[in-house]
Amino acid sequence: MDDAEFGAFLEEQRVVACATIDRDGLPHVMPLWYLVRDGEVWIWTYAASQKVRNLERDPRATLMLETGERYEELRGAMLRVEAVIERSTDLVTALGMALYERYLGAGLEPQVEATIARQAPKRVAVRFIERSRASWDHRKLEAA
Repeated sequence: MDDAEFGAFLEEQRVVACATIDRDGLPHVMPLWYLVRDGEVWIWTYAASQKVRNLERDPRATLMLETGERYEELRGAMLRVEAVIERSTDLVTALGMALYERYLGAGLEPQVEATIARQAPKRVAVRFIERSRASWDHRKLEAA
């Protein structure tokens, strides 16, 4: 995928698999909701989560997005990234609101906003800075 195709792909997908390095050296992979801000993937998660502990120890991670059922439909991307953990409650709250708007539709009900605001002090925002990327789009393959 070229940059424009990748940008469109990133915006249309809904879940990113995030692989961090556990303390025993093995991968720890979790599916996450995400937002794209200025071309970067952002998530929010609990500060005490294993993925955050792993990223505090080693900020390197790999993100993977994919779609398609049949071989000739497969598309995806793998990003090698460096994580930056943001702890500002205002930033975390704003990111939580934006995530819920993306996934639950425009406009949040007051009780959802209140829940996000209550959770924000226990959460962090994580910005993933892309270091390298590999992508594929089997729809572009020639028929055998």
